[in-house]
Amino acid sequence: MSSPHHIVVIVGSLRKESFTLKIANALAKLAPPALKLDVVTLHGISFFNQDLEATPPADWVAFRERIQKSAGVIFVTPEYNRAISGVLKNAIDVASRPYGKSSFLGKPVGIISNSPGPLGGVNAAKTLQNVLPGISGPIMGQPETYLNGIGDAFDEKGNLTKEPLQKVLQQYIDAFAAFVEKQNR
Repeated sequence: MSSPHHIVVIVGSLRKESFTLKIANALAKLAPPALKLDVVTLHGISFFNQDLEATPPADWVAFRERIQKSAGVIFVTPEYNRAISGVLKNAIDVASRPYGKSSFLGKPVGIISNSPGPLGGVNAAKTLQNVLPGISGPIMGQPETYLNGIGDAFDEKGNLTKEPLQKVLQQYIDAFAAFVEKQNR
């Protein structure tokens, strides 16, 4: 068997105990052998400022390189005010610059949104579907995954205990593995 595809999982929340981080970690545990998931939080990524592009800060360079070395990217995002978090939009801006040299170019992309409420962060996912074309590779369309009611899905140690959610995440990561394989042929 060939070595697994390295996938960057970008966590769109800074909160230490965020559901988004817990989902990303659960996804990493469920990944099939064909994928190796690298869960990345956005702590320490400075604000994008085009004036700095000629000599980008080290945090930008490191983040861009992490994505460039990957075989794909999965965004796991909460919904803030009917969109993605500001920290996630900033990270996308950092990684997609300079113009025409996006770190996401050609990378297969997956999107998982989540919410403790009933809508599952669907607006956050739709925001990413609007922002990413033109700066990323192909976006996996099926299965669409908007995780709702996640408030009781994890135990006190952060382990995923809600079986229906586990099944949805397993189905998603298996589909993403097939999607990445197809894109990397």
